[in-house]
Amino acid sequence: MVKHSSRWFLFLALVLASINLRPAITSFAPLIERIASDLALSRGLVSLTTALPVLLMGLLAPLAPRLAVRFGLERAIALCLATVSLALSLRLFGHQEWILIGSAVLVGAAIAMAGPLLSGYIKRYFSDRMGKIAAWYALSMAIGGTLGAVVTAPVTDYLGGAWNLGLAAWTLPALLAFAIWLRLPNQPEASARNASGLPWRSGRAWLISLFFTLQAGLFYALVTWLVARYHEAGYGILHSNTFFSAFMLIGLPSSFAIPWLVQRFGHRYLWMAACGLVAACSLSLVAWAPQWSPLAVCMVLGVALNGSFSLSLVLPMYEASTPLDVSRLTAMMLCSGYGLACLSPILVGIGRDFAGDYQKPFTVLALLAVCMSLLALRLRPKLVMAK
Repeated sequence: MVKHSSRWFLFLALVLASINLRPAITSFAPLIERIASDLALSRGLVSLTTALPVLLMGLLAPLAPRLAVRFGLERAIALCLATVSLALSLRLFGHQEWILIGSAVLVGAAIAMAGPLLSGYIKRYFSDRMGKIAAWYALSMAIGGTLGAVVTAPVTDYLGGAWNLGLAAWTLPALLAFAIWLRLPNQPEASARNASGLPWRSGRAWLISLFFTLQAGLFYALVTWLVARYHEAGYGILHSNTFFSAFMLIGLPSSFAIPWLVQRFGHRYLWMAACGLVAACSLSLVAWAPQWSPLAVCMVLGVALNGSFSLSLVLPMYEASTPLDVSRLTAMMLCSGYGLACLSPILVGIGRDFAGDYQKPFTVLALLAVCMSLLALRLRPKLVMAK
């Protein structure tokens, strides 16, 4: 049993690691048009800075249980944070496009491993209050994603407008988290027997994974192109960034509040379906009526997508019985989810290049949100997933 004083340090480590899982991706959003212009890159190519990490978060997630068995859960997470720090520091040289895209590859690899490992970490140390800690986990990631989206542009302006310095500034919090994790005692996994097996034959695991795929695809498409959509609709960059900041900032309370409400009132799958329906309505307005209360629409959209993300994130912790099993189910969810979700920023960028505007790509996103809502209705509560 972990001592009470030690649990606060374990909780601090979890929060710092979670915060650093998103700024390396979301920090591109307010700068993406500037980067594309400076480096003379097409929108489809520059979207790789967001799409590649998401792709690798899917493809490499199955390796996370093996990493835990090889190095121990805590040291494996520390290694992931070290890799994030290295990737962010390389962005100092981001005017070389191959370095910029290469840093996205490193970020994706590190986050791919860290996600399943942190789910197992919560199961190991906080199994007696898993719902509450999982809500803090989701909130911490939302804080990191929001800070990356909101703070990067002002920091870049403060540093003389050098976007490579604005991107690289996120190295500092990543190094702080890495230093904290080095102080944690390492607990090796008892057995590697199930480390390589993911629950690919479980229909329930696939339902969970498909829901995660849809909500992640919507989120990363918006992280990449929401500012550009409102700019195209006639708003200035400042106003467009304000709408995007509202979309991200509202995720802070909603990513915590919605899991708390679900834990209190139950029926989490109905809440997931409601989030999908609200996202569909909001995206329809962004596509066809961008002049209609854009600040309110973006805030409602942020509540829906951050709520669906936090609810899907905690599912493996309730579905599996051991830390390693949680990591395995989470790895499958992230592998299939991010492996497909990474296509959404690219397809929206390509769709805009071909269609000449963002209306049609955002209409498709609204239809995907409807599919997400229908899929949630197919899910039913289950205490422990069959192995």
